[in-house]
Amino acid sequence: MSDWRPSANFSALQLRAQLLRAAREYFAATRVMEVETPTLSAAAVSDVHLASVQAKVCGQQAYLQTSPEYAMKRLLAAGSGDIYQIARVYRDGESGRYHNPEFTMIEWYRLGFDHHQLMDDVEKLLGCLLPARCLDRSERLSYQEALHLHAQVDVFSDPDSLLLASLLQAGIDVPAQLHQDRDGLLDLIMAVQVGPMLGKDRLTFIYDYPASQASLARVRGKVASRFELYLDGIELANGFHELGNAVEQRQRFIQDLQHRQARGLPVMPVDEHFLAALTQGLPDCAGVALGFDRLLMCASGAAHIDQVLAFPYARA
Repeated sequence: MSDWRPSANFSALQLRAQLLRAAREYFAATRVMEVETPTLSAAAVSDVHLASVQAKVCGQQAYLQTSPEYAMKRLLAAGSGDIYQIARVYRDGESGRYHNPEFTMIEWYRLGFDHHQLMDDVEKLLGCLLPARCLDRSERLSYQEALHLHAQVDVFSDPDSLLLASLLQAGIDVPAQLHQDRDGLLDLIMAVQVGPMLGKDRLTFIYDYPASQASLARVRGKVASRFELYLDGIELANGFHELGNAVEQRQRFIQDLQHRQARGLPVMPVDEHFLAALTQGLPDCAGVALGFDRLLMCASGAAHIDQVLAFPYARA
């Protein structure tokens, strides 16, 4: 076969090793413990936007994890203190310029932090990893400010028809099923009109997402205590002031599963171990997941994720 060689050159692989070492040095210096959690689980993520890779283990259905989040929160509930993990994670159906079905994620949790304090922490880490790119203080915009600035829409007051019109006027083909889906329209505006404009000369944090897009974050009125990080128009990280209410989290899972069923997606098994940990008590904390391969793209100037992976899925 002609594709046995790595798709990344060795300078990219050396940079990968250097940045992983620098990340571990940062967490050691700030007293965050490295942990490892299972890649395989009998439970799976319920988010309608994520697809778990299925596997068979000892004759039983299992799933490769899309994130180490649930297991890490079990450690937090058990009293671990601040923790981080450099994890291999898996997402089915994700392949392209910025996606590989298997990728590296750095995920960490800080006790006593809210999402604004965690943004400070992310900024400090990336100042160590990308000193040439992160010399100036980051830009910080609320979700509402970012959509108003780059798409001229108001996320809270404009009707769905205006959101749709903004996309159509920009020449974007909007699938019919999204025409009455407010969050779907907002996601598309963020993906194609706003996101590519962010992080052009410095890190850009977008915070306080609509409450309907809270995922596993706390909600304050009409906004979720959540942020995303962009650099060079690429989404690098997603962080939350973590929800610790087990009853509310179960209800969100139920709503996710209802949405999956309505869309004809598989209904995934809920992680009861995770919900039991929340019932026991999750300490007040904030957590973030950082896409390490995308960070490498920004650090090296790579145009495709394959250029920073030894063996992408097509060569695995």
